[in-house]
Amino acid sequence: MVSDHHSKDIFDQLRNGDTIAANNPEAYKLRDASYASKQLLVQMNNSSDPSEIRELLSQITGSAIDESVAVFTPLYINYGKHTKIGKNVFINFDCVFLDLGGITIEDGVLIAPKVSLLSEGHPVSPDKRHSLVPKHIHIKKNAWIGANVTILQGVTIGENSVVAAGSVVSKDVPDNVMVGGAPAKFIKEI
Repeated sequence: MVSDHHSKDIFDQLRNGDTIAANNPEAYKLRDASYASKQLLVQMNNSSDPSEIRELLSQITGSAIDESVAVFTPLYINYGKHTKIGKNVFINFDCVFLDLGGITIEDGVLIAPKVSLLSEGHPVSPDKRHSLVPKHIHIKKNAWIGANVTILQGVTIGENSVVAAGSVVSKDVPDNVMVGGAPAKFIKEI
């Protein structure tokens, strides 16, 4: 569904999951916002002070990051304002969050090194490929995302579930299971 770009702000369109056409007159706002986030990311990724890292991440996300959250930088986020992070979350080195489609990380989640959360994509059709398709990623309580995992747009990871290292997750994962592989498949119940 391509939305009428005259009716609402481009960030509202993203939050609503509307496809952003390549010729959207507000598309420049996405790049401007990304560069503003990048300025803060450079500061954050060069800090070794946990409270400074949380403070800068709060500025990037536009919401308070609880003192129970630990982030091992570098962390790369293309926008930030569509990322929500709960309490007791651990984010390890070298993760990438493309959050224009929205990312929710609930309490107690463990995110291993080199995890990519990609809440945005593009149509397959070559003539529409430069459009942006946002779809929310939701990681529920106490999930563990293994090293070098890629979670694609629109995926929910269930409560207490584990995604094995190196997996590519393209479909929802139920609660209390382990999945793995590319594409990720059910391995066992936990």
